[in-house]
Amino acid sequence: MKKKSNIDDDVMLPEYDFSGGTRSKYAGRLAEENGYIKIDPVVAKYFKKSEDINKFLIAFIDSIPLKSQSSL
Repeated sequence: MKKKSNIDDDVMLPEYDFSGGTRSKYAGRLAEENGYIKIDPVVAKYFKKSEDINKFLIAFIDSIPLKSQSSL
C-alpha cells in the first residue's frame, strides 16, 4: 500500500533551490554510454521501429565485401 504524504506532490518547497543548476548536464554522456544515436528526420520517416533500422543496417554491413587478408 502506498504511503500518503502530507506534502502536495505539485508544490516545490522553498528550501529547494535549483537556480544554479545546469539542465541536461550529463544527457550527452549517458546517451553515448547507452548507445543512443540521433537519426535524421529524413531517414526516420522510412522506418517505424528501431528494429527496422537495425535489420537494414545489418543487411547493408553484410553486403560490404571483406578486405582480403593479403591487404592487411
